[in-house]
Amino acid sequence: MKNSDLGFIHNFIPSQNDDGRILLLLHGTGGNEDDLLTIAQMIDERATILAPRGKVLENGMPRYFRRLAEGVFDLEDLKFRTSELADFIINASKKYSFDIHSVVAVGYSNGANIAASLLLTRPESMKRAILFRVMIPQTPDKLPDLSEKKVFISGGKFDSQIPQKKTIELRGVLEKAGAVVKMNWEESDHALVRDDIVKARSWLGTS
Repeated sequence: MKNSDLGFIHNFIPSQNDDGRILLLLHGTGGNEDDLLTIAQMIDERATILAPRGKVLENGMPRYFRRLAEGVFDLEDLKFRTSELADFIINASKKYSFDIHSVVAVGYSNGANIAASLLLTRPESMKRAILFRVMIPQTPDKLPDLSEKKVFISGGKFDSQIPQKKTIELRGVLEKAGAVVKMNWEESDHALVRDDIVKARSWLGTS
């Protein structure tokens, strides 16, 4: 079901199996609310789907927050958009009657970056996160308590857009805040490969 209320154009697709898990799908630059539906099916075909479209346009391409250059983020916009997205998730949980503690963010690239920002500044908006091709978006002045959060990070060893050190730095910050982080590296560039999805599915089934 595609909808445009709650402040975001979004898909909400209820589970037919009622297993309670909510996959929050967050696309990459130039994507939309339909982009990760196939990947979501591969990760958990039983889950309910909530997929908002990014509201910021960069040369006509949707994103979740502005950037000043490749890998250089507009931090003020990032903070605003992160809070806006967190409010959307919470309001969606009320509108669609799902448990906010069942939310698993599944983000790719720009979507993974804002999911990481949510974890660091509005952690109440999700329980777990699967972050593909992610870098640290910001470091809050005070780290949140992430002791109840579990995170799967999957990077590409040959990713020219995201330096490995920026992904490793995110892992360190999340672990310092108490999160349990599983780090995975693929023989890949910025594009996802099948093993990214297979390993994410396995992690979600056992985490």
